[in-house]
Amino acid sequence: MTKASGCLFGLAYGDALGKPTEFLRYADIEQRYGRGGPRELTGDPALVTDDTQMTLAVAAALRDVPEPEPGALAEALRQRFLEWAASPDNNRAPGNTCLRACAELSRDVPWQRASVTGSKGCGANMRVAPVGLVAGYDLDTFAGVAQLQAGLTHGHPTALAASELTGYAVRVLREGAALSDVPGLLRARCHEQRTVYRHEWLGSLWQLPGIDSESGFIARGWDECLAALDRLDAALATPDDGGDPCQGTGEGWIAEEALATGLWCAVRYASDPVGGVARGAATSGDSDSIACLAGAFLGAAHGMAAWPAEWASRIEYADRLAAFGTLWD
Repeated sequence: MTKASGCLFGLAYGDALGKPTEFLRYADIEQRYGRGGPRELTGDPALVTDDTQMTLAVAAALRDVPEPEPGALAEALRQRFLEWAASPDNNRAPGNTCLRACAELSRDVPWQRASVTGSKGCGANMRVAPVGLVAGYDLDTFAGVAQLQAGLTHGHPTALAASELTGYAVRVLREGAALSDVPGLLRARCHEQRTVYRHEWLGSLWQLPGIDSESGFIARGWDECLAALDRLDAALATPDDGGDPCQGTGEGWIAEEALATGLWCAVRYASDPVGGVARGAATSGDSDSIACLAGAFLGAAHGMAAWPAEWASRIEYADRLAAFGTLWD
């Protein structure tokens, strides 16, 4: 089984394909690469963005704390995020929320105070895939870890819910779910978890002006994710016109839209993984994050067989991706 490796490498491949297209208009991408988007890695190594870098930071924290306890894992995540923030390789247009939160985390304040509670940017869930790959987590632990890694930087309830859903998609695909079944499984998860606040993992994060209960705080996030899944279902129910995937499910700058649009690409291209990440890279929105999530989903479904064999030696951070893939395969 190589599904963990397939997921992590797929995420990096999508990230690399989307890196040069992230800030381009769809018409310009289509003119440069054709309507299907870029299907070939460029560069040696093919460079990735902060999406892959922060995914590796999360992976390292999970490895550092194999028996997850909220305090210990929060500290491990803090240290790994601060290493990323200070790295000279952190020069790939990183998200403002992550940078702002890391600046606060460096002051050793409680992470709930460092978190940017108004942000539900896709930086929360573009890095969550490793949480879905740790087979030893029961569902409650999985959910707590998925939300915690998001909450250190993105404290909005939708960032938390979308991160859990993104990791859950990886988890069920690794366990053998069909890509076409994932939207329905995510919808069921939303309904099951709508008023469940993970206090053990999140502590006082919910205590914001205008919020009168833990359940009311987190329900807002699940409701916004359900709305994104409604748009995903509608987009999948109509014929694919070959155009910009963002037209139906959103541009992906926010967490629930990155999930929906990345999953749209994965479901549409379940039998053509390279086409799925290429299509994710050919969007008018946050192309690298959309494509990296599409790659994570397709790789979790198919394993390393999804990807051209020669790509494994050409992607940046190949050694670290392989090490974590081996750990969780």
